[in-house]
Amino acid sequence: MASRSLAAALAFVAGAATVVLAPPGAAQAAPPGSKDVTAVLFEWRFDSVARACSDTLGPAGYGYVQVSPPQEHIQGGQWWTSYQPVSYRIAGRLGDRAAFSAMVGACHAAGVKVVADTVINHMAAGSGTGTGGSPYTKYGYPGLYSSRDMDDCTAQITNYQDRANVQNCELVQLADLDTGEEYVRTRIAGYLDDLLSLGVDGFRIDAAKHIPAADLAAIKAKLGNPGVYWKQEAIHGAGEAVSPSEYLGNGDVQEFRYARDLKRVLNNENLAHLKNFGEGWGYMASGRSAVFVDNHDTERGGDTLSYKDGAGYTLANVFMLAWPYGAPDVHSGYEWTDRDAGPPNGGTVNACYSDGWKCQHAWREISSMVAFRNVAHGQGVTNWWDNAGDAIAFGRGDKAFVAINHESSPLTRTFQTSLPAGAYCDVQSGTGVTVNASGQFTRTLDADTAVALHVGARNCGGSTSAAGASFGVSATTVFGQNIYVTGDQPALGNWNTGAALKLDPASYPVWKLDVGLPAGTAFAYKYIRKDATGTVVWESGANRTATVPASGTVTLNDTWRD
Repeated sequence: MASRSLAAALAFVAGAATVVLAPPGAAQAAPPGSKDVTAVLFEWRFDSVARACSDTLGPAGYGYVQVSPPQEHIQGGQWWTSYQPVSYRIAGRLGDRAAFSAMVGACHAAGVKVVADTVINHMAAGSGTGTGGSPYTKYGYPGLYSSRDMDDCTAQITNYQDRANVQNCELVQLADLDTGEEYVRTRIAGYLDDLLSLGVDGFRIDAAKHIPAADLAAIKAKLGNPGVYWKQEAIHGAGEAVSPSEYLGNGDVQEFRYARDLKRVLNNENLAHLKNFGEGWGYMASGRSAVFVDNHDTERGGDTLSYKDGAGYTLANVFMLAWPYGAPDVHSGYEWTDRDAGPPNGGTVNACYSDGWKCQHAWREISSMVAFRNVAHGQGVTNWWDNAGDAIAFGRGDKAFVAINHESSPLTRTFQTSLPAGAYCDVQSGTGVTVNASGQFTRTLDADTAVALHVGARNCGGSTSAAGASFGVSATTVFGQNIYVTGDQPALGNWNTGAALKLDPASYPVWKLDVGLPAGTAFAYKYIRKDATGTVVWESGANRTATVPASGTVTLNDTWRD
């Protein structure tokens, strides 16, 4: 929840309870080492997170997964109900205590650490029964808090230039905890220690700006592991009384200016301006900053890019993962038109790119850059090049190199790198690139595409990419329409339009999807357009055909045939 992201007129309905401690000795994840990328699986159920850790996050090299608040909250289908707690029990819509514990174990087994989004600034408003059955009223959460545990100011925050108003009054009418009280600090620390006992590796502190930094320091000092990783939500606001930098003594702080400025540069300025992006722009120190292209609040508020920005959004993520500033969060949520809409299927992800789940963490253009970042860890920027416009390229020492073309036309160039000579795989397209003895390679980049090379991907066969087909089709649609592919293979739905595979519009008007198929498979396929009513329109012409190579994927660059 951001400082001002929820409308003041939210409908409230909610509950309470006490912390139940788990047995000690929870499994520990493998140390992340240089792996500093977090996949933020927003409003995913815990069992779906567990599968993602095993199937995609671990193999891609993500160091962390961030899960939505696990504590019991008010009832309701909207996403923001997760941010209105009624107790510290693990009993929300995303799963119970057993599911949470199993998820942590599965993610640790995949080498992925777990960060829990935690709501400790406030409790819910209104009255009712929580998702775990706990009754509550505003200021009354049986067995946990009563009115004496709340700040004296019971009015809504109205003045961000007044520190006391920001930190003692109520964020959108939510019951504000008096974190200066020893009892409140002890109960919050007990909740966090409970999560640590289940193996959690760190916390995102929601609405940290509304809690004095000294209070957070006192709470953290009470933990069984006071050195645990903290990432604090403290939104920068020019001229405001509370500055995000105040919280650096407690742990990392989210640098919201990074995401806002990326949107401005991608949409209205030139990528060439990013040459000194980070501390050179007045941001907090890189080693203490958490960065992102978008999060659940900002994508709905419009102050950052979102999946609705198509190729610009994808390229922003590519840049973030290649650029050595901050620790990146990759937001992975779901499609929405109603800003309040909760997760599809109550948070169950049956498959990526279906039921509205966007799965940005798994897009090839984004997931491939996680390994790029891990390989380039600790390397400075080298071989910067730009065209004074929207095309840039840079290396990360002698370990990696990326070029991004955000122009409206193709770019052909011989790029100078510091990479060792030899064969490489462009992890963006899955195609081969040869770097000569002078560290150079020549490449044509289509509009709004990138090329990314690193020493961990020296060829496009073997373990670099699974066998299959990488579909890409340029197709325009109107609201409510989507593009699908089907064909003569079971993996393609056997020509059944009901089983056709939806392509992802992240790079609209190009729709993309990677599909696993056995090496050497010759197959036929065709694209279809579906609208919200299920009406199907086939593209014209004969069936398309392709063959999966002996290793790697066949890349298909098609255009819809009217």
